[in-house]
Amino acid sequence: MIAQNAKRIAWKPQDGAQFLFVTCDVFECLMHGNRGGGKSLGMLIDFCQHVGPIRFPGHRANYGAAWRGVLFRRNYEELQDMIAKAQEWIPKIFPDARYVSSPNPQYNFATGESLLFRSIERRIDFLKYQGHEYPWIGFEELTNWPDDFLYRQMISCCRSSKPGMPFKIRSTTNPSGPGHNWVKKRFRLPGPAGQRIGYHIHNIGEEARTSIRSDMAENIALLKAVPNYRDRIKMAATSIAQERAWLDGDWNIIAGGMFDDVWVPEVHIVPSFPIRAIPRGWMIDRAYDHGSSKPFSVGWYAQSNGEPFEWDGRVMGTVPGDVFRIAEWYGSPSHSNEGLRMTARAIADGIIDREQDLGLWGHVRPGPADTEIFSAKEPGRPSVHREFQTVGVSFVPADKGPGSRKPGWELMRQMFKGAVVPPSGYREDPGLFICERCVDAIEKIVALPRDMKDQDDVDTESEDHIGDEMRYRIRRKAVGSTTGSWR
Repeated sequence: MIAQNAKRIAWKPQDGAQFLFVTCDVFECLMHGNRGGGKSLGMLIDFCQHVGPIRFPGHRANYGAAWRGVLFRRNYEELQDMIAKAQEWIPKIFPDARYVSSPNPQYNFATGESLLFRSIERRIDFLKYQGHEYPWIGFEELTNWPDDFLYRQMISCCRSSKPGMPFKIRSTTNPSGPGHNWVKKRFRLPGPAGQRIGYHIHNIGEEARTSIRSDMAENIALLKAVPNYRDRIKMAATSIAQERAWLDGDWNIIAGGMFDDVWVPEVHIVPSFPIRAIPRGWMIDRAYDHGSSKPFSVGWYAQSNGEPFEWDGRVMGTVPGDVFRIAEWYGSPSHSNEGLRMTARAIADGIIDREQDLGLWGHVRPGPADTEIFSAKEPGRPSVHREFQTVGVSFVPADKGPGSRKPGWELMRQMFKGAVVPPSGYREDPGLFICERCVDAIEKIVALPRDMKDQDDVDTESEDHIGDEMRYRIRRKAVGSTTGSWR
């Protein structure tokens, strides 16, 4: 595919991911990978290839004003880099194209097509686009959006009344960011590059989607201009995890995450031992983070008194105070960061059902819960906790006082570190472990990103509900006694 005006070649895609991206015929396509892979320019040209006077091999565009696209970043400041790139390249390919900066930035093409540059951050922002027609919609740095709400809503705008139009949802990203988890899940990352994901098999009516992995090694122009670009990225990385994300595009590493530098899967993930194997002298309790429109999280924990036991060849609980997440219930449907909208009574009944299945009902101590559940939201109506108590489910208020968040995250970091056997061969500090059956915690805890404005805290726009619930539980260990027998 070569963008050419008369006899002049203005742009040619680089071999590899960039070529595959602009020639992809799948409705949803994500180009991801390490930094410097040519993703942004590939996104821009994907729209431009359907603009009128330009002819590509195998394609003749003649859609006119019906070919209308919108390219999103979360905020206007982030949009400036893409606008600068458009101002550099579009005039080379379309000398008659006109850039308009006010009232909103966009490019208007001589044959009627238009490409809008917009920011969309809050859920209410979708109302500005509801009812619009955009056969091409792009999201730059997709993981910057903490959930998939706006992405899914904008899919409803990918349409046109003109017959024969191509319809495209295009996005680019690097691993990490507050939306790491939902993007990873939606596109089944990591996975074979270019694999068509046939979601219509599972969700009737959804179209196929795919992902294409880019690599800076394909960006010949960049490496020619900056031969040591890879070394520059390596020097700029602040951790091994960030280096792997930036240089390798590794979706199993969270660059800039709260726990990425202390998380060792082979240490912190333990076999899912049966509840009956837990020594009698250990203490078992539950913690809770409330949610209705957002997910709720229930976690069950076993804390060692120093009496170890062995399961599947691994010795557990050798240090008094070791904490194990032994079971969980995450209240979310298939769409990330959305709740089940269950009533308090239904959640309490679900907790009871799960404890009965585990053989724990009647043996679980009340653990810490979000303080929100202890206050009635409406006069004359019981609080969530009061409704829980009507069927025998109780909690105690979590430590959510001023300044409690950062010490909580730091204590979790210390306990993850405490789980790792030092060179001496003996652990002395309590560790934090997660059973294999707790798949939501394993997925979401390691993905918790730091707040860019406060590196000692978690980004509250991320899917942090399990993190908060675990933080409540670990903070309880620091501020109160958790000794006792569970049977």
